[in-house]
Amino acid sequence: MSKSSSSQLSRRDFVKGVTIITGTLMGLMIGVPAIDFLISPGFKVKETEKWIPVGPLNNYEIGIPKLFNFNLSEVNGWEKTVLSFGAYVVRKDANQVLVLSNICTHLACRVSWHTDIQNYVSPCHNGHFDIYGKVLSGPPPRPLDEFKTKVEDGNLSILFPAFKRS
Repeated sequence: MSKSSSSQLSRRDFVKGVTIITGTLMGLMIGVPAIDFLISPGFKVKETEKWIPVGPLNNYEIGIPKLFNFNLSEVNGWEKTVLSFGAYVVRKDANQVLVLSNICTHLACRVSWHTDIQNYVSPCHNGHFDIYGKVLSGPPPRPLDEFKTKVEDGNLSILFPAFKRS
């Protein structure tokens, strides 16, 4: 019997080649998703604005501020944080509505509506705002922030975040 020629692939070289190809494919099948899992959260774009449903407009009486609280979750990479926010809904008339942030523009304390004096009051430095969020007294540098609103089919929604008024 003659020896196999150099152009033929030996059994040992064939097994080596198949093992290398199989190992490479298995490594890619496991490695690519793992790398994607580790790196992809850093490249995701955060939503900066979103519409928050507040409920039927008829739930809010004309001329009386009503507090609406809502929570938003924020995902930062692998960390999920739930934040709590509040807004005062003030109906001016049957069709006009004003929605104000309940965060004081001075030190970010939460303001509350006092029906006895008809003012929003900040507990931090006794800042006072009128029903439409304008500064009446105290250290706040500007009016309460306002949310853009839309009413569709009788349901009120606000655009988060609130915008700064001057």
